[in-house]
Amino acid sequence: MTKGAKMQKKPLSHKRRARKPARRRAQAGSRRWSSRVTATSDALDLEEGVFKQRNPAAIAQSLRRSAIASRRRKSDPYRSAMSMLVFYVNRAGSNLSPAQRRKLEAAKGELRKLFGRRARG
Repeated sequence: MTKGAKMQKKPLSHKRRARKPARRRAQAGSRRWSSRVTATSDALDLEEGVFKQRNPAAIAQSLRRSAIASRRRKSDPYRSAMSMLVFYVNRAGSNLSPAQRRKLEAAKGELRKLFGRRARG
């Protein structure tokens, strides 16, 4: 470089993105996309309060009934029922109490039994 020439800075490989302003939500129901997926998904039509039942066998039976009766599902009944149960457990995350999580995990085993699938493990 010659004397007096200024060094040019290299351009940044990425630009900082401006933060997007928080979106205001008109309805409380639109806050949780997972509740909308549960209600409108093509997986299956669920009975009201299916995941709030006390007995894992009752949860599994309700999911099985819904999966068999549903005309919106794209897969076989077992896969649709298990997929909806796993979706609910994953989306509820840390909001599930340990007792509720154990109950839903037990419902998976009950669902496997109802559909005659082999137990995992």
